[in-house]
Amino acid sequence: MIRSQTTDALIIGGGIIGCSCAYFLRKAGVDVTILEQGEIGGQASGAAAGLLAPLGPIPAPGVFADLILASFRQFPAFVSELEAINGLDVGYQQTGSLRVVHSAKRLARLKQRFELWQTLGLNVNWIEGVEALKREPLLAPDVCGAVYAPEESQVNAVQLINALALSAQQAGAQIYPHIIVNEFLHSGTKVTGIRTASGDTYTCKQLIVTAGAWSAHLLRSLNDISVPLSPTGGQMLALSQPQPALQHIIFGDTKYLIPRHKEILVGATKEDSGFDIQVTPQATERLYNTALRLLPSLSSQNISRSWAGIRPTTPDKCPIIGPIPGWENLLVATGHNSVGIILSPVTGQSIAEYVTTGHLPQLIQPFGLERFNTPEFS
Repeated sequence: MIRSQTTDALIIGGGIIGCSCAYFLRKAGVDVTILEQGEIGGQASGAAAGLLAPLGPIPAPGVFADLILASFRQFPAFVSELEAINGLDVGYQQTGSLRVVHSAKRLARLKQRFELWQTLGLNVNWIEGVEALKREPLLAPDVCGAVYAPEESQVNAVQLINALALSAQQAGAQIYPHIIVNEFLHSGTKVTGIRTASGDTYTCKQLIVTAGAWSAHLLRSLNDISVPLSPTGGQMLALSQPQPALQHIIFGDTKYLIPRHKEILVGATKEDSGFDIQVTPQATERLYNTALRLLPSLSSQNISRSWAGIRPTTPDKCPIIGPIPGWENLLVATGHNSVGIILSPVTGQSIAEYVTTGHLPQLIQPFGLERFNTPEFS
């Protein structure tokens, strides 16, 4: 039986960004529906490490740093709010991190980054190798220096998505998994809704595309809207915790270790894999060897599981958030690359503010789709 449904805001994509948008829209009193082609959080969000570690993705002070830091600072209150609503534990832990190096060349480079990080207003500390080993005795003994960032944290990404989705539903949002969008409906420059593969129609006042790496394909079908997104594959694995257990998040040259209960998560690869990402023995071996280089005692620990996901990546590695030029009521929030979890609060809040007021927060304005029409990207 073909059905028709109407909503104020229709969200296409049920990952962390779509669920955050739905949650904040419902807080603002907007009727909202999410359509997801698979399971809620079943793609990049569910495969995410859950790092709340702003230092790594910040290349320099600027608008991207401002965005990440603003969202990072919201996380404690964001988590408390969600847990108070539904009682679900999202696994938030202020674990603190150590960024370690093992050579004089990398030591000099890390010191340069440390000087930059000191300007950001976060609690960062330079420590020598001896002190790093005192803080984390499991580290390889040749560590020669580290940056200690006690505020850096983590969440369980799957539990956070579940808490967001449940909170949105409890507030009145409708969430439908396993719905494939087949066609956008529009009248001139106004989107009126979508038609699904089964023939159902959903009409709306605002349409928000939050479909991660699939957003570009979806939007291309609507008057050939061009969104510069590419799918970047990432693989991770988990090892059982040694005794004594790892206490801090550890960043090496290119990979990281995250202590989480009885496991240590090891991530992550970056692969030009297209949409066909699978766990491979070669990547598993690289991740495992990296883990041993950072923590030699892991040689006696078993690999408990491995998994893969697809990140949505833009040419400048920054997200695309806001209205699509030339359309009256079409928005996008995608391209978050590896920082979708940490940017989820500010993205959801910003989309909700735009839908309810027509105003896009200044923090978000540099991240519109129109930036790719500048000479820098032509």
